[in-house]
Amino acid sequence: MLRSLWHYRHFIISSIRGDLKGRFVRSRLGGLWFILHPLAQAIIFSIVLSEVLKARLPDTDSPAAYPIYLLSGMAAWTLFSEILTRSMTVFIEQAPVMKKIAFPRLCLPVIVGGTALINHLLLLVAIFVIFIFLGHMPGRALILLPVGIILISAIGFGLGVILGVMNVFIRDIAQVMTIVLQLWYWLTPIVYPANVLPEQYSFVLSLNPMAPLVALYQDALLFNRWPSPESLIMPAILGLLSMVFAMIFFRRASPELIDVL
Repeated sequence: MLRSLWHYRHFIISSIRGDLKGRFVRSRLGGLWFILHPLAQAIIFSIVLSEVLKARLPDTDSPAAYPIYLLSGMAAWTLFSEILTRSMTVFIEQAPVMKKIAFPRLCLPVIVGGTALINHLLLLVAIFVIFIFLGHMPGRALILLPVGIILISAIGFGLGVILGVMNVFIRDIAQVMTIVLQLWYWLTPIVYPANVLPEQYSFVLSLNPMAPLVALYQDALLFNRWPSPESLIMPAILGLLSMVFAMIFFRRASPELIDVL
């Protein structure tokens, strides 16, 4: 499968380029909407929580700390949720293409992942511009962001391929995961600091693989702190296992995908 993906690398690259152009082909702002949507959501949260509700972070007195904290966490979550949600429906959405053109079916989630990574890099550039206006410059811990990007992409891609194949056979999967992702979002310390959770719910963070990855973004972009290596062990194991299981599961189910679609 990996060899076939390499042989179709030009098809994947051109498809990513076409996907980026086609999603906003008649839009005046074009690809800027990839950045504006998450930024607008973060700004709304920042205004409501930091200004109206007077939410403050315990580890800093900077007035811009909360917007930076929120933007950092949302950047990490947006990458994960985009890869996962689009991979869950990509086989159904591209069913006509799969029936007419012969190509490795695994190219489809790879195209989704490539598009999401480009969107994420553009969002990070926009966030850095906002940081400059806020008078905040990230420190040396910024070099750890690629580690977070790799782990988040691996978990999102692995789970996305598994759930995407299951969604072809059981269409309720995507509906259920929409609710699960909303709950997952609020159980991840993005809008609030991790230390505000009651003690009886603290175990949720230890079971949440996205919590240390979101914290990695927040530590690198806001606090200039290096994450604990132990905190990244579970996300790394989950990313590796989900990728391996996704390949095995996809290889066994792919002959039946076209018939079901």
